[in-house]
Amino acid sequence: MSNITLGDAEEIVGAAHQRAQAVGKAVSVAVVDAGGFPVAIRRADGARPLTPDIARAKAYTAAVMQRPGTMLKKWQESQPVFFAQLSQLPGAALPILATEGSLTIKKDGEIIGGLGIAGGTADEDQQIAEDVLASLGYELEFAAWGVAGRPAADHGKDA
Repeated sequence: MSNITLGDAEEIVGAAHQRAQAVGKAVSVAVVDAGGFPVAIRRADGARPLTPDIARAKAYTAAVMQRPGTMLKKWQESQPVFFAQLSQLPGAALPILATEGSLTIKKDGEIIGGLGIAGGTADEDQQIAEDVLASLGYELEFAAWGVAGRPAADHGKDA
């Protein structure tokens, strides 16, 4: 498993702050590696005090769940008890936040980290994150859960 480098994480953080400033927002940006461990976190002047923690939880979610927060929303809505319990697992370092501004960082088909943006509206956080990752050449497409592989009933046939 590859992880995002410090240099790449700092590039993402810098680009996100530039993009946020261009739209008049003071945000916090967090980048974590594929295991959800912090690589770079920065809070802009004027960003609310809690935003670095929110950004880190968003980045953590995108990395360890291996899907952007927006993809997780329907799952969370359909199984709220399950999602509530995820944050209580012994290995869970942070809450799982299925929300906008939480993007999985993927390069060459491999998940290498997570990005969290907090400080704007949900839509602004999402747009900043998407714009930055797209501009830096990261992949934004993810398969829906459970679509890879063959159905269980087909296993063993025609092998």
